[in-house]
Amino acid sequence: MNVFVIGIGLIGGSFVKDVKTNMPETIVYGIDVNASHLEEALALGLIDKKSNYEELHLADFVMVSIPVDVMVRELPKILNAISDECVVCDAGSTKELICAELDDHPKRRNFLACHPIAGTEFSGPSAAIDGLYDGKTNIICEVEKTAFKLQEKALSIFQLLGMRIRYMNPKAHDKHIAYVSHLSHISSFMLGKTVIEKEKNERDIFDMAGSGFESTVRLAKSSPSMWTPIFEQNKENVIETLEEYIQNLSEFKALLLKDDFEGIYNEMNNTNKIKSILKGIPLNKNNR
Repeated sequence: MNVFVIGIGLIGGSFVKDVKTNMPETIVYGIDVNASHLEEALALGLIDKKSNYEELHLADFVMVSIPVDVMVRELPKILNAISDECVVCDAGSTKELICAELDDHPKRRNFLACHPIAGTEFSGPSAAIDGLYDGKTNIICEVEKTAFKLQEKALSIFQLLGMRIRYMNPKAHDKHIAYVSHLSHISSFMLGKTVIEKEKNERDIFDMAGSGFESTVRLAKSSPSMWTPIFEQNKENVIETLEEYIQNLSEFKALLLKDDFEGIYNEMNNTNKIKSILKGIPLNKNNR
C-alpha cells in the first residue's frame, strides 16, 4: 500500500510510524512545505520517499495533518490529484467548515472527515511517538458521504492502530470539542500568561511550580500557528464556552469575596463527580 502523509509532524508522523509497524510492506511518501521536516522525517525513517502533489495519483491512502486554515485550501487540490481508489483522511480539530467546503467536490466520496483525539504539546517529526493512537477515539463526520469501500479501507487501518471510532455530525463535533479541547487550551495559555506577567522573576516560577501547575499549563506549549486557526474556525462555539467558563470563574470569585467557604466546598464537591464521568477513559499526556 502507498500511504501519503501531508504534514509530517507529531500527528502525521505518529500515524505513519504505527502504520509501518502494523503494515511493514507499506511505502510511505511524505509531503511538507518545510523542507527540513522532510529531511528529518526521512532520516528518522518516518517516510520512505519525499514527494509532491504530482505523485498523489500513486496513493492508496492519504493522511492530511496540517493546520486547519491550510487544510481548507489544500484538501480540494489533494482530492483533484488522487485516483478514484484512494481515500483521503484529515486530522483537523474542526470539522464544520472543512466538510462544508468539500460538500460539492466531485471526489467528495473519496474523503473521510476525521478527528483523532490524540496529541501532545510537542510538534515536528521528532515529536512522533509509537502508539499515539492506541485506545484513542477517532471522531468521523458525515461517513455516509464517503464511498463504502473507501470507508472500509480507512477503518481497517484505524482498527490496526487500536483506535475507537465514534460518528458525529460536524456541527455537533465542533460544539462538543470546544468544551473538552479548545477551552482547555485557552485556559492553559491564559494561566501561563497570568503567571508570567505576575512573576517577573522566572526563576521563582520554576522553583515553586508543582506538578499541578505543570500539568495544567502543559498545553500552553502547543503551537500557536496550529491553534489560532482552530479558534478562528470554531469562533462561535469557543466564545460560548468562554462565556460559561468566565461566568463560573466570576461566581467562584464572588464566593471568595463573601467568605462563603461552604459554598466553595460545595462547588468543588459537586464538580468531583467528574471522576466518575471520566472513569474508564484513558487519560494521559497524549490526549488532546
